[in-house]
Amino acid sequence: MSQQRRLIVPQPQLRIILERLAAQLIERHGDFNQTVIIGLQPRGSLLAARLHALLEVQTGNKITFGKLDTTFYRDDFRRGKELLIPNSNHIDFSIEGKEVVLVDDVLYTGRTVRAGLDALLDFGRPAKVELLVLVERLYTQEIPIHPDYVGRKVNTLTNEKVVVGWKEIEGEDNIWIISQ
Repeated sequence: MSQQRRLIVPQPQLRIILERLAAQLIERHGDFNQTVIIGLQPRGSLLAARLHALLEVQTGNKITFGKLDTTFYRDDFRRGKELLIPNSNHIDFSIEGKEVVLVDDVLYTGRTVRAGLDALLDFGRPAKVELLVLVERLYTQEIPIHPDYVGRKVNTLTNEKVVVGWKEIEGEDNIWIISQ
């Protein structure tokens, strides 16, 4: 069965979306003294790293940044036949009393974010958790999770997949819908 790819966000537009999201975060969190950025591994951490770099340049402040793996917190962890290999966590700080901006690339069913919330508690009890996603797939959530910051909302069919391409991995920045 062949796949059809449809480009929905080219690189120039993706750059603008990232800048807008960074501006929204600065508007809400100011100097980021009490705020940390945590990306969900693997793909959300790439988005979080990009935003982190933009925020540090725009604010002139050092901002706490981490990467969180949700593999062992997922409700489907033991359902598949494949052995899951987790990514590593890179959080060498406490989130106790901090505001956390949890970052993922695509919000689909909400299960990864739910797992991320569970995993986050191993690092302390935050004062508040906000969710930032680059793409929110509409009408697909299975768990009542809704982002505070959204780059782009898209309507998709169940046989479609949203893929965020990153220069570091795919060689270019863009967002595709792939039909199967």
